[in-house]
Amino acid sequence: MKINETNRIGAINPYQRNIETGRQEELKKSRRKDEVSISPEAMEMLNRSSDADRVKKIQELKQQVASGTYRVDADKIADKLLPYFKQSSES
Repeated sequence: MKINETNRIGAINPYQRNIETGRQEELKKSRRKDEVSISPEAMEMLNRSSDADRVKKIQELKQQVASGTYRVDADKIADKLLPYFKQSSES
């Protein structure tokens, strides 16, 4: 069997390379990075919430747990969970 004109395959390859290069350029353009900026108001709110208050609250809870005086208020937990489950069942 004799195969003629094997050069034709070589003519397709440059076309294919052009297509692949175009696709790569499109991918580069579509790969944008997201940016997030925090407003000055949000930064102020963050600074206002004192870490000292949080640390104090955590220490109090640790002491209650260690001494065995910490009690879970089931009514408070139910009050916080109920709206979540109502919203979940509606959707």
